[in-house]
Amino acid sequence: MKTKKQKLTQIEEGAVTLKNAQSVVITDFTGLSANEMNTLRKNVFDLGGTMSVFKKRLLKYVFEKEGMEFTPSNFAGQAGVVFSPKDMVETAGVVYKFSKVQNKLKILGGFNVLEKSFISANDTKAIGQLPGREVLLGQLVYMLGTPIRSFMVVLQEKAKKS
Repeated sequence: MKTKKQKLTQIEEGAVTLKNAQSVVITDFTGLSANEMNTLRKNVFDLGGTMSVFKKRLLKYVFEKEGMEFTPSNFAGQAGVVFSPKDMVETAGVVYKFSKVQNKLKILGGFNVLEKSFISANDTKAIGQLPGREVLLGQLVYMLGTPIRSFMVVLQEKAKKS
């Protein structure tokens, strides 16, 4: 059991972390072993973020301290909270990939800090399934270049017939 001072310290630290984050993913880590939690923490750290465990009530105070309205009372037990300076696509992607390997980890939702909006669990999972920015840019360039390549093939065939 934490003392009041420890709880206040956790709220202060959480508020500072939230202030520096762009996106937050909330998870239920029930059933994960300590090694599995460490692996998830390492994956999040590689992204530039942190993962903390909060009681729901304390998490509510962290968001209130930063002027954001969020009520985690819908979630059961403690929440594993991933704070990341990256956008929601990258953050949710890391957590989603880990949840596919470790079926015990459940994504409960997300929070876009820049827009101050909650994202449902299903939407957070869908965002996590999106390909990375570089892949999407590559697909866009390919789509833009396809008509030009097709036109060039037509011109080459026309030149062969002449």
